[in-house]
Amino acid sequence: MIKNIITAIAAALLIAACNTHNSTTPFITAQGTKLIKEGAPYNYIGTNLWYASILGSTGEGGDRERLCKELDLLKSIGIDNLRILAGPDAGSALANPAKPYLQQAPGVLNDTLLAGLDYTIAELEKRDMHAVIYLNNAWDWSGGYGFYLKECGYGDSPNANIEGGYDRYVDYSAQFSRCEEAQQLYYKFIEQIVSRKNSITGRYYKDEPAIMSWQLCNEPRPFARDNKEQFAGWIAKAAALIKSIDSNHLVSTGSEGIIGCEADEALCERIHSDSNIDYLTIHIWPANWGWASREAPDSGIDNACQKSVEYIEKHIAMAHRIGKPLVIEEFGHPRKDNISGLSVPTDSRDTFYRCIFEQVNSSVHSGAPIAGCNFWGWGGCGRPRDAVWCPGDDYLCDPPHEPQGWYSVFDCDTTTIEIIKEYTQKIDTK
Repeated sequence: MIKNIITAIAAALLIAACNTHNSTTPFITAQGTKLIKEGAPYNYIGTNLWYASILGSTGEGGDRERLCKELDLLKSIGIDNLRILAGPDAGSALANPAKPYLQQAPGVLNDTLLAGLDYTIAELEKRDMHAVIYLNNAWDWSGGYGFYLKECGYGDSPNANIEGGYDRYVDYSAQFSRCEEAQQLYYKFIEQIVSRKNSITGRYYKDEPAIMSWQLCNEPRPFARDNKEQFAGWIAKAAALIKSIDSNHLVSTGSEGIIGCEADEALCERIHSDSNIDYLTIHIWPANWGWASREAPDSGIDNACQKSVEYIEKHIAMAHRIGKPLVIEEFGHPRKDNISGLSVPTDSRDTFYRCIFEQVNSSVHSGAPIAGCNFWGWGGCGRPRDAVWCPGDDYLCDPPHEPQGWYSVFDCDTTTIEIIKEYTQKIDTK
């Protein structure tokens, strides 16, 4: 009896100590399967705004007035979490990469774009908003794998958007997991960014409360079944490097989940079990993955939702096994009839968003491990000039290689925004 009482007291003291610690830290942390902010669970509906640091700059593509307008609008509908790109790397001559470049050559960084990232972080803090910042990309629309491979003598990444191009791109990008030299260039970039001092706030990035998480890569993949060991190896090294520089912030993979791990559930669980990875991430793209027809995505929306829920449930079970939170940090669905453009209806997209938001809401109120989600993505007050992006056009969530206005949520998409507002209110447990 006495032993049980002592054990209960010790447990209570431990919980109190954890709560005290979390109430004083300005950073979002992970405790078991929960994200914690100021001593309470942090649950959110967020968005992807990959181009935020470009808008935050005063150089090419910069528009601080628009950035602040977008942040204010997002905050007004309950969005306080943004997933952003640190900045584009020099892209392939065969692609249509995002510009301007943050990294033109290995270790040579654009000071104006760095100041844009500084400004973005400072403006997020003013609004009590948080950023997940990804530092690499498996796809060449922002350089990423292809930038590092090209610098190591592998040539330009193939254009995945032409006939047979996707398979050639996969074969090309598979070399990143096998190329130690390319990985070393990437690690050097991590060191430069994560150790940076913010020119506006005067704080080192490691001390910035607006940063929620450093992310290793957007959709990292082995791209080959015989790459799994090497893939897991560089994931672990990159995570350890970030933690060695910045022990305050969370670290995440940016993975799509099982599908991003060559459909290998054990590999997905392995990379997210690493002690330096703080939470599990998944992405969901029904039209890309064959869960809905690209030609007629509306007619396949029921199957898309069913498959998405099944995919989420697999990762909920994984999150329970590894004892970490789960974030659905990318998901999207095309506009009607797979047509891009400002005025194209969003009925099936709205259905899909509601499906994903309901999974988050259910998790928040049942104690399951889903901490939040980031829809793809925010176009806001930007407007597409044409289906093909060119420098000087507005930035949208649709990267330059994709039809402009395809997946973007604009400020005039009233039905989608009403659904977002509905669920940000539902999951607000404060």
